[in-house]
Amino acid sequence: MVRRLVSALVLCIAALGLPAQAETPADGPTWKQLTPEQQQVLQPLAREWDTLRPWQREKMLDIARDYPRMNPQQQQRVQQRLDNWSRMTPYQRENARRKYQQFMALSPEKREELRRQWEEYQRLPEAEREKLRSKPQPAPEDDLGD
Repeated sequence: MVRRLVSALVLCIAALGLPAQAETPADGPTWKQLTPEQQQVLQPLAREWDTLRPWQREKMLDIARDYPRMNPQQQQRVQQRLDNWSRMTPYQRENARRKYQQFMALSPEKREELRRQWEEYQRLPEAEREKLRSKPQPAPEDDLGD
């Protein structure tokens, strides 16, 4: 009796044309469903695409949509960031998201000051940056550090 009920339920679902559990529209397209252009832009994420959360896929599809309108420098920056992101562990990604949220919660003036300091740091010679990285840092006032 139960077997017949399950069989009838499966047939009803099939007749209605409902998608299989693994490919619900809310999950977004699988890697194979992406266009060749989308796959080319999002290549660094190819191995993990089908495990991304729906909101992550949507964000990446937005990037791929805007990519052709970007200048070459912007495109290079996107590719570098996608490549870096794909190499991060889930813990590192979560930490990066948290720090970004903390940064965005700062006042515009404080964000601009941090950007200025970062640019100054980037202009230093590598040896000087290495010295600064190895030096113990005081606890940050803005809770942006660990």
